[in-house]
Amino acid sequence: MQLKVLVVDDSSFFRRRVSEIIDADPGLKVIDAAVNGKEAVEKVRTLKPDVVTMDIEMPVMNGIDAVKSIMAANPVPILMFSSLTHEGAKATLEALEAGALDFLPKKFEDIARDRKEASNLLVQRIKEIARRRFGLRPQARPSNPAPRPAAAASPALSKTQQSMRSATSALEKANAERRQRAAAAAQPEVARPRPAGRARASGKSYKLLAIGTSTGGPVALQTVLTQLPANYPLPILLIQHMPAAFTGAFAQRLNSLCKINVKEAENGDAIKPGCAYLAPGGKQMMIEGSASNGRIKIIDGGERMNYKPCVDVTFGAAAKVYGGDVLAVVLTGMGADGRDGSRMLKTHGAKIWAQDEASCVVYGMPQAVASAGIAEDSIALGDIAERIVIETANG
Repeated sequence: MQLKVLVVDDSSFFRRRVSEIIDADPGLKVIDAAVNGKEAVEKVRTLKPDVVTMDIEMPVMNGIDAVKSIMAANPVPILMFSSLTHEGAKATLEALEAGALDFLPKKFEDIARDRKEASNLLVQRIKEIARRRFGLRPQARPSNPAPRPAAAASPALSKTQQSMRSATSALEKANAERRQRAAAAAQPEVARPRPAGRARASGKSYKLLAIGTSTGGPVALQTVLTQLPANYPLPILLIQHMPAAFTGAFAQRLNSLCKINVKEAENGDAIKPGCAYLAPGGKQMMIEGSASNGRIKIIDGGERMNYKPCVDVTFGAAAKVYGGDVLAVVLTGMGADGRDGSRMLKTHGAKIWAQDEASCVVYGMPQAVASAGIAEDSIALGDIAERIVIETANG
């Protein structure tokens, strides 16, 4: 079944360009286009697309207001197109907070080396966020399903027959439960969600909190960081896959919303408790010095690196300097960045958590660490901040 896409942009050239890329994939189909936000809101209501691609700057109604209207009345996965400028970054972050799931630069050459790579990236992003529409994640069964009415005993059965049937049913139930327990024990250990209300601190001491994320990360990070208290005792390293033009604006936005200090990391920054350092886009964030006197080291992104910044790079650097005194959290994101760095941290004794599947925009990065048995726990986004505060109280 093809995914239905609505393309929204006031530029006929860009609408045509995007539509050609989308229609070239057999799994996607452009069902219509809109030239402004108001028209987009109406066409989402009538056409019910599976995904919308949305420009920000448009006449009549801009993309941000259109996202707000669509998400209020007819929620659908939305991919924003943005200019790589400071103002473009601010607008895109507002659109993400309004409900858009992801974004791409309008100039494809800013994100890809050639047209084919850019086309593949656009198609991949559309398909990934469409999963939120179709609910392709396994649905949790009710924890307390309603019991079925008990069947009345047949009057044709003697009391002895009824007793034998009851005993046989009980034996079958016990055998089924044993088989379930045996099957569960045979499965590889994978982190399972645990309600925050039952959380208890492990008693471990920490010197650093590190958080890595990608698609869906801006909203996820805002959700977590805004809940941390002003006297939070640890320094925090943040790695978000994001263009260079965006990280400065994102850090400023977080700093204005959070009780803790948030800044875009700069080369030579002293790593201080209660401050969060966001890795700059297009670069890699390293650490030098010691755990008691650490400093940020910013280096070139590297031609061969898929991610700039890269979670694996920063997590690996943290393992070398802080050893096991790290709590690392992998949030929503596409791909598997963070798995290798998390494994390195864990070999030093660090604790690794992953965001749970149900609360992720894209369950890629958290799934990579959970399914590899690296994550100790999988936690709903809304519970992560509370768990962090409880766990790192001895930091």
